Formats: sequence, structure tokens, C-alpha cells
Amino acid sequence: MVTLKELIRERCLRRGSFELSSGEASDVYVDVKEGYTDPRVLSRIASEVSRRVGDAEAVAGTALGGVPVATAASLKTGLPLLIVRKGRKDHGTSERVEGPLRDGMRVVVAEDVTTTGGSLLSAVRALREEGAIVERAVVVVDRDGGAVEALADEGVRLTPLFTLGDLLDMDNG
Repeated sequence: MVTLKELIRERCLRRGSFELSSGEASDVYVDVKEGYTDPRVLSRIASEVSRRVGDAEAVAGTALGGVPVATAASLKTGLPLLIVRKGRKDHGTSERVEGPLRDGMRVVVAEDVTTTGGSLLSAVRALREEGAIVERAVVVVDRDGGAVEALADEGVRLTPLFTLGDLLDMDNG
């Protein structure tokens, strides 16, 4: 059976010249969203994320990349889904967090890829501003760019399913 690591490498790893959301240049791009289009990949990601939700009462996904991960994990675990927007809407309810969030709710945040952790930190702060307790986050691929440390500084344990190093090490083994 093909491993999730092999599936992600096959479906999501791109080589070339890329600018990351952090502004950094890279010759490797991890497009986990491309992997989500394959139900085999999304289902396996959901299983792995679901094993790491701990005592959470809800799963939150960051827009856009974390929403499919969180949705799939929500379906797998039966936990409510929360969606964290990048910013408040200027129409409708103007909510930054969508879903049944209540004060004191323990929430795990899901993301597709992290480098510095900036987007994930923004989501954690938004959830906390709304009364959530956020102490853990799960990411499909961490690019080893300081996200684990940045989140730890905010009291959040970030657990990657894989690091970019894990995926690149497959070249050598």
C-alpha cells in the first residue's frame, strides 16, 4: 500500500521557482490543496489529523488551506467544525470565526502548510479573542521555517504530519 507520505510527495510537491506566503523564495512548493482533490489523500490526511485532536471539542480550519483538513477531520471525529477567515467580512454577520464556537471551548486548529506560522498564529489569536482555548494545532506539512517555535511561544503545540525535510529525504532513501 502506498503511504500517505508517498501520496503527498507525489501529488503535492512541486519544484521550480516560487514565492511563499511568508514572502520567502523557494525552489520547492508544497501544494497540499492539490492533494485534497484526490479522495485517497484527503481521507488519509483526515485519519491522521483525527488521531491528533486530543481533548478538543471542535476542529478549526484556517481559510483556505486548513478548511478541507478541518472539515474532513470533523466528519471523521464527529466534532463541530469552525472556519477562521483571514479577516472580518464587511458584509453579512462580519464574523471572523464561523461555526458553533462557545466561550471556553477547547479547539484544535488545522492547516495545510506552515513556514513561519504567521497565518496559523493569526487564526489562533482570532479564536482566542472569541473565547476559545487553543493549545494545539496540526499541520499537514511544516516547511521547517520556525512555525513550531513561533506557536510554542504562544502556548500552542504544533504537530506536523510531515516536515518538508521528511518529504525531501525520500530523494536520498
